[in-house]
Amino acid sequence: MDHSVRNGAHFAFTDRWGGVSTSPYGELNLGGAVGDDPRAVRENRRIAADAMGLDPADVVWMNQVHGADVAVVTRRQPEGSAPVVDAVVTDRPLALAVLTADCTPVLLADRVAGVVGAAHAGRPGLAAGVVPAVLRAMEDLGARPERITAAIGPAVCGRCYEVPPALREEVAAVVPAAYAQTSWGTPALDVPGGVEAQLAAAGVTELVRSSVCTIESADHFSYRREQRTGRLASYVWLGSES
Repeated sequence: MDHSVRNGAHFAFTDRWGGVSTSPYGELNLGGAVGDDPRAVRENRRIAADAMGLDPADVVWMNQVHGADVAVVTRRQPEGSAPVVDAVVTDRPLALAVLTADCTPVLLADRVAGVVGAAHAGRPGLAAGVVPAVLRAMEDLGARPERITAAIGPAVCGRCYEVPPALREEVAAVVPAAYAQTSWGTPALDVPGGVEAQLAAAGVTELVRSSVCTIESADHFSYRREQRTGRLASYVWLGSES
């Protein structure tokens, strides 16, 4: 697990190791809708929360659908009640989580306003504007882009995310920075690059982007590489500097 604290905000990204799930979800699968034993997923979520010093009940999850809808969270989430959205924001003492296995997790925090946000930016969500949408929702709670600290987590890179030429053109027409080419010379999309460009255009300057490509890394789940596999989780919350 990669866990860092920047400007009073915690950012954590899991890898696939240290859980109880078995093949093809081994080991630390945190996704509850991929066919894994629900008991294993609950235990994995507890293990991950413990490693970060979090109460599992304080973690907010989403039922992600590759869109741009945002939910404002005001309380702990009853089990089984995750909103059907691709971004969440809160000004309460909660941790927000994003599930991915190639898509781009986007974590955001404004310590001064006491607001955090998290978004699941796959190719459809990037084009639909999930990143600007989550920023607007944070601003509605008092956040300001110039104060936001952002982290882009492990995701498929532009060297590996091959797409049909027409799809590349369609997405790049909306997000030019996503235009890419694979390492073998075919059309591709750079979703993390597109996310980074959208954050910069909105005025976010404090940003760290993971160098991990999930397709290239054996330590991370990748749907495009494995098809039937687990899900990583990325978490953001406000807390102490330790």
